[in-house]
Amino acid sequence: MSPKVLIAGIGNVFLGDDGFGVETVRALSAHPLPDGVEVVDFGVRGIHLAYQLLDGYDTLVLVDATARGGAPGTLYLIETEAGAADGAGTRAAGPGEGPVLDGHHMSPDTVLALLGALCAGTGATPPRRTLVLGCEPACVEEGIGLSPPVAAAVPEAVRMALDLLDRPAPDEAGEPRRELRRTP
Repeated sequence: MSPKVLIAGIGNVFLGDDGFGVETVRALSAHPLPDGVEVVDFGVRGIHLAYQLLDGYDTLVLVDATARGGAPGTLYLIETEAGAADGAGTRAAGPGEGPVLDGHHMSPDTVLALLGALCAGTGATPPRRTLVLGCEPACVEEGIGLSPPVAAAVPEAVRMALDLLDRPAPDEAGEPRRELRRTP
């Protein structure tokens, strides 16, 4: 059985470069993908993403605008800390608060924290591996359309996502998992 992989585009297309994830998964969906790989535009529907993850995915790739201080259009591939989906290593919403359930303002950290709570309540298993494919935004103010450097990064982000599917993921013992190889 092939491992299940979810590539989730997140972001708000009405806030300029925040639409990077949505635009990237749109472009990615035009490519043939291996069995077991789903590419979904979640936009600002973080709660829907958390519930979709209850279907049991081995790997989650979040595609999003990611401000880390680089030049606009810089791409990042970030592997989250082990256990992030069970709440460890995620940022809390505030002192004494659980995940914020505002479906239009859920950060990836909040989605993963919510997923941890949902898994604990349902017995579901969170993804074993979570990656963020991010792009440094130039502008996230009101407006439709990506800035030139972020738009230029979309094809490279698609290539990076396809490369992730070609590259075996390590299993728990550190050995490559051959199941993630692309089939002809």
